[in-house]
Amino acid sequence: MKLLIFDVYGDFGHFKKYYTTSSPLTFSFPPPPTVKGLIGAIEGIGKEDYLKVLSSDKCKLAVRILKPVKKIRMGLNLINTKDNFWIPFKKKNHEARTQVKMELLKDPMYRIYFHHTDEDLFDDIVEKVKGHKNVYTVSLGLSEMIADYRFVGVKDAFEVENKEVFVSSVLPYKYILEDKIVFEDGKKYFKEKIPADMDEERIVLDYADVVYEANGKSIRSYVSKSWVIDDENIVLF
Repeated sequence: MKLLIFDVYGDFGHFKKYYTTSSPLTFSFPPPPTVKGLIGAIEGIGKEDYLKVLSSDKCKLAVRILKPVKKIRMGLNLINTKDNFWIPFKKKNHEARTQVKMELLKDPMYRIYFHHTDEDLFDDIVEKVKGHKNVYTVSLGLSEMIADYRFVGVKDAFEVENKEVFVSSVLPYKYILEDKIVFEDGKKYFKEKIPADMDEERIVLDYADVVYEANGKSIRSYVSKSWVIDDENIVLF
């Protein structure tokens, strides 16, 4: 399997957890539907189409954390549309703006691994990433969180099964055999439930428990399936 590998990074990021409303919290890394939106922005696939063009039966992807996960909280002033209109000044009980406490990722950086069965589309995305020629603006979750990216390479990945390996990407729990994770000193392990797949109607088709190391270090685990690239192992969604 041929994989496009590139890094994406920015000053801030926010990948909203689906169960938080008034004070939005963020996942520690972009879930697969968010990564597809980012790739769709680079390729110029509209927001109505990218989840169909990049559906899970056609593409595979993995995410690796490259910088330690740092979360901060910041107050953001949003325009008040509570009554379905906006007035740019205070009027009776209607404030012009409302402040929301939002959890943000500071200095996030990730490595994306991407494969698509359509070779023409895959090659075109590779050329756009390599030439830094995105069609739409690339962001990390929200339009205010502008991101940059850099091409790393295109490499062949080989699948291996039922083996204990050091996984450098975030690790979907369903691939872990016998619940076997070797917890090592100096590493911080976390687990989050994320939306793993979404259809073009933006309906979540699958949620996944995912294990990750907060400083981006590898996870030693016995997994049913992984993919080898040079000297590292990743697990694809």
